[in-house]
Amino acid sequence: MIVNGGRLFARQLKREGVSQIFTICGGQIMPVIYGCRDEGIEVIDVRHENAGVYAADAYARATGRPGVMLATLTPGVMQTMQGIFEARAAGSPVLVISASVGIDEFDTGAEQDMGVDTMTILKGNTLWAAKIFEAGRIPEYVSKAFRQMLGATPGPAYLEIPVDVMKSKVELDEARFPEKTRVSAMAFGDPALIGEAADMLAEAKQPALVIGDAAIFTSEGGRAAVEGLVSHLQMPVYATTMARGLFGDEGDPLFRTGEGALCEADVIATLSAAMNFRLNNGRPPLINENAKFIQIHPDIRMIGFNCPADVGIVAGASAAARQLLEAVKARTGPKGDAWAQKAGRMHAAYRAEWDAGYGFGDIKPMHPARLAAEVGRFLAEEAPDWSIAADGGDSYEWIMRAVRARRPGQIAGYASNGTIGTGQGFAMGLWLAHGKPVLEYTGDGSIGFYLGEFDTMARFGMRIICVVSNDAQWGMVKMAETMRSGDEVSKGYIATTLAERRYEKVAEALGGYGEYVEDVGEVVPAIRRAYASGKPSIINVRVDSEHPCPFTIMYGCGGRPLTKDEIAAYFSKA
Repeated sequence: MIVNGGRLFARQLKREGVSQIFTICGGQIMPVIYGCRDEGIEVIDVRHENAGVYAADAYARATGRPGVMLATLTPGVMQTMQGIFEARAAGSPVLVISASVGIDEFDTGAEQDMGVDTMTILKGNTLWAAKIFEAGRIPEYVSKAFRQMLGATPGPAYLEIPVDVMKSKVELDEARFPEKTRVSAMAFGDPALIGEAADMLAEAKQPALVIGDAAIFTSEGGRAAVEGLVSHLQMPVYATTMARGLFGDEGDPLFRTGEGALCEADVIATLSAAMNFRLNNGRPPLINENAKFIQIHPDIRMIGFNCPADVGIVAGASAAARQLLEAVKARTGPKGDAWAQKAGRMHAAYRAEWDAGYGFGDIKPMHPARLAAEVGRFLAEEAPDWSIAADGGDSYEWIMRAVRARRPGQIAGYASNGTIGTGQGFAMGLWLAHGKPVLEYTGDGSIGFYLGEFDTMARFGMRIICVVSNDAQWGMVKMAETMRSGDEVSKGYIATTLAERRYEKVAEALGGYGEYVEDVGEVVPAIRRAYASGKPSIINVRVDSEHPCPFTIMYGCGGRPLTKDEIAAYFSKA
């Protein structure tokens, strides 16, 4: 059978385990799209390339398998840049494929060429990139891309192919498809170092465990071992965004009280964690300055990053957990729960400001934290298995602390870049990853980036309900500026205010369901009605604009704690 390069792309993608791709069509990439149809790969055509990368990213984080975005040449692929950057920051394996002008049109000013060297640009923003000049080698390069994406620290890759090479003909039986190019083996830790780490944990009075997002990619078979280790040592856990629910149900207090207890932990074990700003670079006040660190990561470059590794172990998360559990049990019996109880009290104190918001009295418009609390209560009581996509500034911070993860890949949120606008893309990726309803929670600023994706959701029957915390402003920036730039704010707000828009109408116009809500008591009933509609939905909720979350207060005041009276005074002056 004679096929073109597009069919070779699709055939190898299928061999790599790809079941769907995201794309926006373009004449130059249609051979790949047709090839995917012939190979039984679902084609999800989105409304913006960057949203497609976000969807592929969330799919990868939720499943541990690479996501794929197919973009047309120059203007199309250039619109993927922020999504690729987010995937790079998150360590998420996303393959972006694009075309280029034909070889015989290089440097001629051809249509859509624009003289831009997309290959160089994309190579600087991915783990690995390559240009393919021979159709018969397409399967080889796809295979290489998957190996590169799934290295010790995963990340995005890019493949580019001239359109005339894409369309050239190849005898399928003569094409060489690589065999046995990826292994399922996981690195186990050096037994001597595992022994040292087990000694430290057995002797620790107040141990804690930190699980990082990269653990997703070495998590298979590790849940029982991590749960056993945590239970045996009565060790509180702090899991970063995508690692929540990976190795334990947050219904267990030990799996949700670690963050507030790190400041007094004497031994901190980390599984595939990046000690970046999310963990305050391993420093006080979040982290005990006298703590000893056991750092476990499959990427040796991440061990000792920003803070010392008293014991550094190159290993996968699940493999090391199984080794540690066995070694710790050989050294000590089950620990009592005195430290776990103390950690719970410390975490409650750490969260007191947040909980005060969640329990805030009825005001109109409602406190933004009350909205997050209502959504969290609905999920806990009526939809504990739904996936959650978090987006925005204050809206992101409020919802992430109001919900609990009970399974792997249940929650998706942006990485250390703080990239807002990911919500619709992440929600689509989560839907395709698990086929479970998705609750997207976002702010009115962030929802505006990719509103057109509600059309994508409707066309593909995605059960996604988006709750918009609408304070008619870029809340995190505006409220922080109110506290730290009083002289400027006294002249009037600039570039930080929005109009109160009826975003729910957009969902209705694009084939979905929408409601506008002002009463806190109507939030949950509106979500129920949206779910009953069977359509992608927007629940647009009006919230108060003068109650920043504790993170924004820290951001606006350089970390100095403020009293409620001080906060109120700032906004009264504004």
